[in-house]
Amino acid sequence: MLALIAGQGGLPLALAASLGAAGTPYRVYALEGFAPDLPEVTVFRVEALGRVVRDMRKAGITEVCFAGAMQRPKVEMGKLHPLSLPLVPRLMKVIGDGDDRLLREVIAIFEEAGLRVLGAHDIAPGLLAPQGALGDVAPSETLRADAARGAEILRVTGPLDIGQGCVVAGGLCLAIETLPGTDAMLRFVAQTRPDPGPGGVLVKRAKPGQDLRIDMPAIGPDTVAAAQAAGLAGIALQAGHILILGRDATRTAADAAGIAIWGVA
Repeated sequence: MLALIAGQGGLPLALAASLGAAGTPYRVYALEGFAPDLPEVTVFRVEALGRVVRDMRKAGITEVCFAGAMQRPKVEMGKLHPLSLPLVPRLMKVIGDGDDRLLREVIAIFEEAGLRVLGAHDIAPGLLAPQGALGDVAPSETLRADAARGAEILRVTGPLDIGQGCVVAGGLCLAIETLPGTDAMLRFVAQTRPDPGPGGVLVKRAKPGQDLRIDMPAIGPDTVAAAQAAGLAGIALQAGHILILGRDATRTAADAAGIAIWGVA
């Protein structure tokens, strides 16, 4: 049996639909405050993580998949479950670091308990961005050049565990994604660039060496709307490394906005 450790957003819903269609038995778990809109969700606090892992194994769960948005929870030492005590030093050591190091430690905790960690793409490979154009709007040479510049920037910032995206227009970097995420970056661009702006591209890539089983970058129709509000003309995705939620709706929104969206090898 599989445990879907779900946060908010469209990814947990998409994975639940894929699991249901495949007839795969699963249970949904969620951190308190970040539960998705799914039935029969077991909500837990991070202070009880050790107990939750034990209960998963008792329930016959052998695999887990993390999906959806959640923020770093605040640990209240007075509420720690005894089974979580050995985990505290490990988590506290990395909780102030970048996302990738923290998430690798979380993966290690589950694997050491004998639970296999799957990525969203293992459950629903059809969500992965393909190579080439997704919609009817083809990227211009200028957009392709901006996308290449963005990829170059992310190859430098990625190892620093800063973010998974940036915005480039006319060869200039307008913004780099940080902890608040893609939507916050695009709002910043919309508020700070000249109106209507000179076009430009949102570039999304996984960090070099990133464990894609957890926190894989994702976009959806809302991303297209935010890119349009920021005056962008393109969205370039690392093929096979980015999830597209609501692919048909995303493609339709991009075509309607005149935004080229494509996957780059």
